[in-house]
Formats: sequence, structure tokens, C-alpha cells
Amino acid sequence: MGCFSCFDSPADEQLNPKFGADCGYGGTSAAAAYGAGFGRHGDRGYPDLQQAPMAAPRVEKLSAAAEKARAKSNGLTKEASVPKDANGNAISAQTFTFRELATATRNFRPECFLGEGGFGRVYKGRLESTGQVVAIKQLNRDGLQGNREFLVEVLMLSLLHHQNLVNLIGYCADGDQRLLVYEYMPSGSLEDHLHDIPLDKEALDWNTRMKIAAGAAKGLEYLHDKANPPVIYRDFKSSNILLDESFHPKLSDFGLAKLGPVGDKSHVSTRVMGTYGYCAPEYAMTGQLTVKSDVYSFGVVLLELITGRRAIDSTRPHGEQNLVSWVSDDLFTYK
Repeated sequence: MGCFSCFDSPADEQLNPKFGADCGYGGTSAAAAYGAGFGRHGDRGYPDLQQAPMAAPRVEKLSAAAEKARAKSNGLTKEASVPKDANGNAISAQTFTFRELATATRNFRPECFLGEGGFGRVYKGRLESTGQVVAIKQLNRDGLQGNREFLVEVLMLSLLHHQNLVNLIGYCADGDQRLLVYEYMPSGSLEDHLHDIPLDKEALDWNTRMKIAAGAAKGLEYLHDKANPPVIYRDFKSSNILLDESFHPKLSDFGLAKLGPVGDKSHVSTRVMGTYGYCAPEYAMTGQLTVKSDVYSFGVVLLELITGRRAIDSTRPHGEQNLVSWVSDDLFTYK
């Protein structure tokens, strides 16, 4: 299941500043979900629910002109090279040179490769300066939307901080190279533990499934209710929920994130983007985006956790391929 999109609407030109081998570093080998469009065959690769809530940051919109200029330049302009907030200040994420990240991944060796998606390739690495094991996502320079997603993710994850959001360590905008550096999540994605489970691997027990659901919900709650203005994730799905060694969940991949409506506005009008099977039908039909669009996607993932089925599974009989439709039909039948 990949991402889909329709044509841009004028209102979409606001903010969108818009893993596997162990690579010789020890620890658990894991395929972690860190990039846009990763599925099971291209692994993407992420606490305590009682922790005190984080202070809500204020996220400002970028001007439409600046956003268009960044998109057209494909990241080669000075603005795209150094992401900034609405006041023109450089964002707080650590900056890396391409040489540093090449060293961290042993020059992007195949044994460090974790997966590949719409953004590009993801590698496991170790930062020479700190010894920290990380996941490094490298932009595919031939991609159509990679630089836009790069800007969105750097800005969003630099401004938003919560125990259920993936931690962005830094980025590289060295020449025409674009890379993102994340904490490494050894247990991979929720999708890895729900579908096509190897025979030697145990399925998640019920308590763990509910713990993951609750943690992911807290991440969404932070984006919707604590961030100001609210942030609509727009790509909530099992492959974007990453798990640490204790199966604490974190939301990842903010390349499609969008600022939500403020004041008396009920929605944000935007081109339709997301993943088939998870995208709210009202949003898909109208392009009117609200936080309820994320809530629908959360419901789909909750059904995956309960049933163990994929949101869309073309190998099943015709009436069972769409999880939401299948469940809805059964509920209607039992009435």
C-alpha cells in the first residue's frame, strides 16, 4: 500500500515545511520504519504512559512564497539547505556533514541497509562523535517530493517533542545531499509484528497490543490538543508506529503532516494524501482535512490490532479485502 495524492489546491501552499542487518554494531537486528512509503518488504524502521506531559510548542506557518520557492529549487537553494522557522531562525536539530554520516554507515555499506521507500534508503549507523546507534534516511535525489517531505519532517520534529513521537537527532543538507538522522528503534514497526509473522516469532499478546494502541493515541492527542496550532499527522498507519525494545510506540514519518484549522475554521482544504485503506473517506472525497481524519486512521489500526488483518489485503476473498468494510458488514449482519 503506497501513498496517493491528487493535485494541489491553493490552500495547500501553507506549512508543509512540507530499517535488517546489525551492521556490525551489536544489538538486535531490526527493520525499522523511518521513511515515506515503506511497507513490509521495504522496512521502515519506532514510554511510559504516565510520564508528565511535555510543554506544547507554538508552530508557526511558513509563507506560501517561501514554500513554493523551496519546492521549485528541489533543495538546492540556501533556504532549503538550512531549514528555518517562521521567524527566520535556524531550527534546533543537530546538523551533520555528509562525510560524518558516510562514516557512520561505513560508506552506506549493504550490510547497514535497513529498507527503502518513497523518500529513499534507510541505513543503520553509529555516530563517530557520540557512539550512538542511529537510523539514517537518505533522500532519493531523483524523487519528486523528497525535498518537500524533508523540510516538513525537519521542521515538525524539531518543534514537536513528546514521548510518543520519534526523536529526530539531526539532518544533513550538505550540497545536494539530504539526510535525516533518527534514534534507532530496535523492534521495528507495528506492521512487522502484526502481519506475515515468521514461525519462530511470537505474536503480540493482548496487553502489548493495547499498550501500543494507548501510546499511539497519546501521540495523536499531543498533536491534536497540545500543539498550537494543532497538527494533523495525515499518515497514521501500522508501518509508521515504531517500537523500542520494550514495545513502547512512537509515531514516525511526518513528511505529510499539516497544520490544522484554527479559530472559527472547521477544516483545512488540501490535496488528498495518505495511504489507501487508512485514509478517511470524507477527506478522500472532499479534500477537507480535520483532526478527525487522523482519528479514522487510528480506528483502522485498532482494527488491525484486534483482528490481526491488514487494512487492505488483496489475497482475501472479494468481500474481505477492505478491513473496515468487512468489519462494518459483519456488524450490520449481527444487528
